[in-house]
Amino acid sequence: MAHEEHRLDAAPAWQVSWRKRVEVAVIAGLATPLLRLLSATWRWRVEGEERIREAERAGGHGIHAFWHGRILHGTSHFRHRGIMAITSENFDGEWIARIIRRFGFATARGSTSRGARKVLLQLVRDARAHPTAFTVDGPRGPAQVAQPGAVWLSKATGNPVIPFHAEAARHWSMRSWDRTQIPKPFTMVALVIGEPFVVPPDADDQTLERYRQRLERELGAAEARCHELLNADGRR
Repeated sequence: MAHEEHRLDAAPAWQVSWRKRVEVAVIAGLATPLLRLLSATWRWRVEGEERIREAERAGGHGIHAFWHGRILHGTSHFRHRGIMAITSENFDGEWIARIIRRFGFATARGSTSRGARKVLLQLVRDARAHPTAFTVDGPRGPAQVAQPGAVWLSKATGNPVIPFHAEAARHWSMRSWDRTQIPKPFTMVALVIGEPFVVPPDADDQTLERYRQRLERELGAAEARCHELLNADGRR
């Protein structure tokens, strides 16, 4: 599954610029070894891992759902599990895709801002074959507002949505729309898998919206639990 890539749209405009193509190669080339080195120093507190196994036994391959600002944590923890990550075709999506493929992810490339349902329909077959991952507020935000892609895919496939959140005790925050968190060396990282759920196949738009809101609540609860774990660790 490593290095596999499925393209779902026509080539994006940034590929016309040789400068942008060079920038993508440089960012991915530098960031990958840095992330490998940095993440090797992190200590983990993980809660709810058994929920992934239970959900997949009951409902098929998981749809891992998390916030865009926690890409680094997710890439490190879920590496080499045969997960297909859904990334956009824009400039940021390209260097992100190049990095995560080197951590054993497959990628499905397509812009949900340019016809979300067209992209998702083409993902259904792949999602039935292996786990997928969504940054549910990507690719451009607003931050921590879930888009409907993950719940729609659950409806289409019967696969469970598996929300998770991660927090680092000590970190840097980028000045980006999602405030991407970069855990500092040797810090503790808490990762909490929330309560999985499956969207019924006959869900109408109102029902989909209720499940989208449920996803946001699950992510909020997972974030709160991460802070509890880090605070408890800090009091030891």
